[in-house]
Amino acid sequence: MASPFRPALDLLVQYATSHRDRRNILTHFVGVPMVLLALAVLLSRPMFVVGGLTLSPAWVALLPLALWYLTRGALLLGLAVSGGIALLVLIAHGLPGGGVGPWLAWGLGLFVLGWSVQLIGHYYEGRKPAFLDDLAALAVGPMFVTLEMLSPLGLFRTLQDEIERRAGPTVLRNLAHPA
Repeated sequence: MASPFRPALDLLVQYATSHRDRRNILTHFVGVPMVLLALAVLLSRPMFVVGGLTLSPAWVALLPLALWYLTRGALLLGLAVSGGIALLVLIAHGLPGGGVGPWLAWGLGLFVLGWSVQLIGHYYEGRKPAFLDDLAALAVGPMFVTLEMLSPLGLFRTLQDEIERRAGPTVLRNLAHPA
């Protein structure tokens, strides 16, 4: 397994090679945030106070993850991904109101649904999910989705162009005649 401490460009190129079908990328726009939200829900308990701050395992887990994103050599992308995940953590803390049942239902339900949506995308891709070859892909997925969402707005265009140059263009794979 390759080092998870490679630069963002190298990580994103490797991830992109398993994500060239546009339908797969679209399913990841839904599935990746859903899985992140699910994990944040599941890590939203127990709450505890440290130095006047109310924290949960979700907030504690976000810190090393954000540091990882911020140190991959694409600072603005790292800030965007970290901010997006922080927003999902904030939302997650408002979802599982009530007892253990609703908390588990939200967390496990979103997790299963999010992965199901992504697996449908990989059917269109004709490739297995990237994390099966490199566990770092689990953290690269949110970075990839953030980049794909922001690049049509003109952000990170140079990075996106270099990824496409190395990984190839996005396509719609012909399911009747797969390559």
